[in-house]
Amino acid sequence: MPRAFKNAFVGILYCVRYERNMKIHMIAACLAGCLAWWLQLDRYEMLILLLTISSVLVAEMLNTVVETLVDIVSPEVHPLAKIAKDVAAGAVLIASIISLFVGYILFFEKLWR
Repeated sequence: MPRAFKNAFVGILYCVRYERNMKIHMIAACLAGCLAWWLQLDRYEMLILLLTISSVLVAEMLNTVVETLVDIVSPEVHPLAKIAKDVAAGAVLIASIISLFVGYILFFEKLWR
């Protein structure tokens, strides 16, 4: 396996192992995947679900990058460091909220008919 892929997997495993919110997102993603399989979503619904899940996971990973870089560059408390961290966390929140709406649209009618 090329070194770049190995490094990428190390980064993913780091987030899953050490970032509490990434663990929560991974559990939610697995539950959504199981529900999608059980409800037999069609290929387009699955595509939408996969894109939505990946957007949340990528946002969480980028949030980890921002937090880590800010801690390196500005170990002391600084108002701009707080803004960078808050904005990155806000991006994860937006992706997560949108994913809830997507889940509602994909699953609600199929669950309650």
